[in-house]
Amino acid sequence: MHRSGKLHSFLLSKARQLTDDWYNSLDKSDPKGVYSSTDPKVIENLKRQNYEFHLHACEIFILEECEFFTNFQTWIEKVARDTEHQRTPIHFIIREFMRTREQYLDFLDEFVSLHKEEVTPQEVRTWNRLITKTFDTVILRFAEETHNASTSQLFAQQELINELSSPVITLSKDSALLPLVGDIDTARAKLILENTLEQCASKNVHQLFIDLSGVIKIDTMVAHQLFLLIDALNLIGVETTLSGLRPEIAQTAVQLGLNFNKVTIKSNLSKALSLD
Repeated sequence: MHRSGKLHSFLLSKARQLTDDWYNSLDKSDPKGVYSSTDPKVIENLKRQNYEFHLHACEIFILEECEFFTNFQTWIEKVARDTEHQRTPIHFIIREFMRTREQYLDFLDEFVSLHKEEVTPQEVRTWNRLITKTFDTVILRFAEETHNASTSQLFAQQELINELSSPVITLSKDSALLPLVGDIDTARAKLILENTLEQCASKNVHQLFIDLSGVIKIDTMVAHQLFLLIDALNLIGVETTLSGLRPEIAQTAVQLGLNFNKVTIKSNLSKALSLD
């Protein structure tokens, strides 16, 4: 039987000591991350997170596994998404989980020595295995949650980059400019189509100038997507003017049999805007 109210109470009474001993023995020479911080607020928060860990961890001796890990999951998610921990290499964090596990095993030895007459060898073995299993599971879940948090952050950043890479810039009450720069692959072309339609609709744009002078290369699929954008804009009442159309892009469009009837072509942006 893994449950033991006495062991739980013993470890709970040691929670503050566990945190103090852990932080005092912490190697603070890491090149980066939460453990090397000298910011008093970061240190205070780190100690609080560690203390809360112990309040959860010792409950493994009074709760069933399912309930225990359900309760623990909130702590795991919160700390895994903590900014300072996200800046800390995962192998540093795993190292500290392992050091904390050794603390628990040491305190288990102390508890057993204080209750020699009450504790059986089988119980000691069970508790040892339970501590090891608990930490292994927490480490795994923490690593998974860290990965999920990082993936979500990267996705959000990529979405922002994609949005910024196709900005519809308001020029007047009903006109706007879409300057395109760099390589455009099929995936980016689709995003440009979606973002441009959405932004034109929300900004009540009736005249859109699309400047391609900064675009290095466009393949046949991307050229097709570009003209799909022009057709779609026409359907929502937006007139389009293309400028900076490179010869190779024009050649690709002709080869595809794309229709230029719905778009005005200018050699450069200045002429498109009637600035000269």
